[in-house]
Amino acid sequence: MCRLFAITSNTPQSPMTAMEAMDVMREGHDGSGVGLFLRDLAGPFEEMKDAPILSGIFTEAGIKRLDRYMMDLGFMTKYKISIKVPKVPPPGTPRRDVYLIRAYEYPEGWENLPQPEIYDRLVRIRLSLRAMGREQEDMIVFSFWPDVIMLKEIGDPLTVARYLGFERKELQARIIMAQGRQNTNYAINLYACHPFFLQGYATMTNGENTAFVPIREYLSSRGVPGYEGYQSDSEVFTHILHYTVRKLGLSLETYKHVITPLQDRTLEGHPDGGFLKQLKRSCRHLTIDGPNCVIGCLPDHTVFMVQDRKKLRPGVVGGKPGCWAFSSEMCGLDVAIPDRDKTKDFQPMHLDTTIVAPDRQEIDTCSQTAPLHRPH
Repeated sequence: MCRLFAITSNTPQSPMTAMEAMDVMREGHDGSGVGLFLRDLAGPFEEMKDAPILSGIFTEAGIKRLDRYMMDLGFMTKYKISIKVPKVPPPGTPRRDVYLIRAYEYPEGWENLPQPEIYDRLVRIRLSLRAMGREQEDMIVFSFWPDVIMLKEIGDPLTVARYLGFERKELQARIIMAQGRQNTNYAINLYACHPFFLQGYATMTNGENTAFVPIREYLSSRGVPGYEGYQSDSEVFTHILHYTVRKLGLSLETYKHVITPLQDRTLEGHPDGGFLKQLKRSCRHLTIDGPNCVIGCLPDHTVFMVQDRKKLRPGVVGGKPGCWAFSSEMCGLDVAIPDRDKTKDFQPMHLDTTIVAPDRQEIDTCSQTAPLHRPH
């Protein structure tokens, strides 16, 4: 199993909060990798919320190729963080040249483009850079999106965090998602490390999705930029979320009905049974098979947790108004928010979607057996 931790806070938090929570859950991950997702950024990125930020790992030659490519497209650097590391990395962590975080000015002529077109172009640029890096093994690109930073590396989470200087103030954010990886299904590949992200939607998963192949084939056939890669069987959770909310125009609570639809006999008596039966038939290729615990984030900064029917992966949500955490284990919450009211901690069951809205005032839970707030 892997271990997951996310925090959403009105006050910017250091990534070290997540890394320390991950460290107390170390029995649930083997130290083979760590993934970090930051959004609603603070520090120097606070004043450039609309600027696309490129996050990745580059060789010196890769940086030069990146510069030429971006300049040819008309992107100009607005702000950057180049993480230079000691020559000797921690045991198990590869030697890298540069971990790069760079915010850009949009090219001239983009200001009049409709937002969906801008978003699709950003995805295509990220995919092009990823393909360039694969050809010459000189760049690994995790994200290219406004108000988002992603960093991933092989090694023990806390050790890697100290090595890369996650405590620096420039990396503080109001939403942090982190995964401590256990390398079970695939060779160690940074693109297989959670969290995953596409156009404002992010998820990370503890579990396995044995329905991965038919889901991947269905998503790949949709013709949507970004529905590709799939180094991990969990990446499809992000794309199903994107497909449900952005492409189908449905609500977050409907996402649960897509990935884990109710049984037909239960739908017979459901207030929205007719709609949900149709949804189940239409999206049958997106039904997952677990066990899985999924933590995710929407473009509006809503953070959520869901479980599948097998409910064999731990997950708990707790906190206080203004600051909430989602964790694989209770001890992660204890480290991150020790002064919370523990009697209000909530462990979602297989029918629940547990949500903290952008105002971060309370935990909200909706059950699949309840009427939909927005059925269609």
